[in-house]
Amino acid sequence: MKSMPISARSLRFRAVISLAVGACLACCQGSVLADEPLVLNLWPAEPPDETAKLSPEGDRTKPTDRLIAGRRVARIGDVSVPQLAVYKPPQAIDTGAVVVICPGGGHHILAYDLEGTEVAEWLNSIGVTGIVLKYRVPFRDPERRYRAALQDAQRAVRLVRGNANEWKLDPRRIGICGFSAGGETAALASLMANEQHYPAVDEFDKLSSRPDFTILVYPAGMADADNRQLRDYIPVNAEAPPMFFVHAFDDPVSVQHSLLLAGKLSQVGGSAELHVFATGGHGYGLRPTDDAVTQWPIRAAQWLREQGTLAPRP
Repeated sequence: MKSMPISARSLRFRAVISLAVGACLACCQGSVLADEPLVLNLWPAEPPDETAKLSPEGDRTKPTDRLIAGRRVARIGDVSVPQLAVYKPPQAIDTGAVVVICPGGGHHILAYDLEGTEVAEWLNSIGVTGIVLKYRVPFRDPERRYRAALQDAQRAVRLVRGNANEWKLDPRRIGICGFSAGGETAALASLMANEQHYPAVDEFDKLSSRPDFTILVYPAGMADADNRQLRDYIPVNAEAPPMFFVHAFDDPVSVQHSLLLAGKLSQVGGSAELHVFATGGHGYGLRPTDDAVTQWPIRAAQWLREQGTLAPRP
């Protein structure tokens, strides 16, 4: 990879207030992934700390729910069997890189297409395997709403790392991406990789759960109630993977969630690229609209190239 070892890695921190950018991404205008994904359960038996008795899993979208770019969103609720859905890019452009995708939904539901399968489609278009994580919702622990999702995300990264050879992936280019509450999940999985949040259940749990890079799109859960500082349980140090942030200044989930984490990474000698757009609100995924923020995949792809993530397969 292009990036240097952590101990010698130089700080690269760029804050960008973005204006209008180019044309909409063709891959995000409603086309369908070419192949059915490989789907597998995350846990060999019941997930850890699982006591919830839920209704059957299903799409909870109502006719009155808000449309995004004129289209409905599949809001999946009552997930008690977390799964991975593995979408591979065409072999001719497959780089071997992979991203675990954490959809948002406030730890109540998962915006499964908007912030899941459509993201996998974009990743496939740039030669990256997209793996959609269907983590448990609604939250189980009122005091730590993120906990079940974090357990599932740690397990997901380990499963991907353990299956890298079989799935023809590069175990040194395993990333994670998250939106809103999924952004919280991805961030905590990146920052808490040295902490074991569930008892080991098999050989996969001996592997590292640290992603090699992280993409956070309007992440939540980073700032305290006053949006003045990071939550006190969030560890940030120079061992954090390189991070890419996207946020709109008018997002009701305050831009401080991104600014505070990116700023802390700057202080400790980490690596971050931050894109703050004037408008765009929240929950746009990567569906193109007139808001410049929806062009963020162009910037993210450039960042991935600069990181060496999109280099040809070794």
